Amino acid sequence: MTKVNIRHYVTKRGKGFWQPTKKMKALGFGSVPCGPDGPGAWALAEEWNRRWDQTRSGAAPSPAMVSAQNLSFENSEELTVYPPRSLGEAFRRYRQTEEWRRKAPRTREDWWRGWKRIKPVFGDVDPRTVRLDDVSSWRQFIEETVSLREAHRAMKIWRALWKVSAALHYCRRDDDPSLGVRNSAAKGRSERWSEGEAVRLVKQAWRQGYSGLAAVIAVAWDTQMSPGDVRALRASQMATAGAGTLFFTERGKTGVPVGGVLSARSMRVLGAYLGELGTELTKDAYIFRNRSGQPYGKDTLGDDFRVIRAAEFGPLDRRTIGHDFRRSGAIEAIAGEATPAALAHAMGNTLSVSNTLFATYVPVNAATIKSVFEARKKGRRIMR
Repeated sequence: MTKVNIRHYVTKRGKGFWQPTKKMKALGFGSVPCGPDGPGAWALAEEWNRRWDQTRSGAAPSPAMVSAQNLSFENSEELTVYPPRSLGEAFRRYRQTEEWRRKAPRTREDWWRGWKRIKPVFGDVDPRTVRLDDVSSWRQFIEETVSLREAHRAMKIWRALWKVSAALHYCRRDDDPSLGVRNSAAKGRSERWSEGEAVRLVKQAWRQGYSGLAAVIAVAWDTQMSPGDVRALRASQMATAGAGTLFFTERGKTGVPVGGVLSARSMRVLGAYLGELGTELTKDAYIFRNRSGQPYGKDTLGDDFRVIRAAEFGPLDRRTIGHDFRRSGAIEAIAGEATPAALAHAMGNTLSVSNTLFATYVPVNAATIKSVFEARKKGRRIMR
């Protein structure tokens, strides 16, 4: 029998097989029996090599991508094959580095959000071929069809990704065409809540059976933590200092440790909610849960809050439990003569959440956090 040199083709006991590599198997390619070793088997093996070459070049989706259903955007990206030297290939390589793994989860979310805007236009493009007018038109399209805020965010991720691509030798750092595009940002929000409005939200949530959300709102208002940080709190992150209850955690977006203290009213809400759970939480258990008994996620918390906000303040109210709560608390604290350093310390201090440093520094941080808490109450009285 004539010997042939066909990629990925092997013979076993007179029969031919097309054998993919480990990398090819990860993309959905499997071993293919080609029949008795001979011209027919060789032709079939060459056909599968052609299919692999199309996938490898980005001209056709991988078998895993074709058969996959209900994949998240992140998981589908792992099955996407980009052309060599493309921006998509650079982003994939970056995600395999330790630097990507070190990013805080919320920061990675921002990158994925930006990549969703970048991919359709530039994902399979060699970054060295992108021109200034290409980037300008892309950004303007996002601004006109989505929002100025989203266009600004997408451009920030583009610039960060270009620097990463340059570090991976896909392009030159100083050749970024977006440097000629003005990345105007949306005006900062100015909406804010009053203490009375926060109390009304808590009461409305409780009356409608959203006891977990009522506790989240109370804790978020008093501590000035972001809703993402509040919903991620576990039972072990509660502490006591004097007559108050404290929470200590790390900010999900930056990894900077933060802390907050609760008022007597919020402690009553939290206590009632924990009592309603009917079970003692283990130290690693998430504290705040939705009506189904599951820990609050990003979407479920936002959905439930919008229901309660609309019920109490009408469907046109767009104020948030995140930035608008935190801004309102900061305004109160400054009006109450809290120093910027103390406020920054309370909202993003340097306390480590390790057990050793927690025991060492809780008294100091509790004092600082409580001073900001008292300043907020003073500011509230001045603003009335």
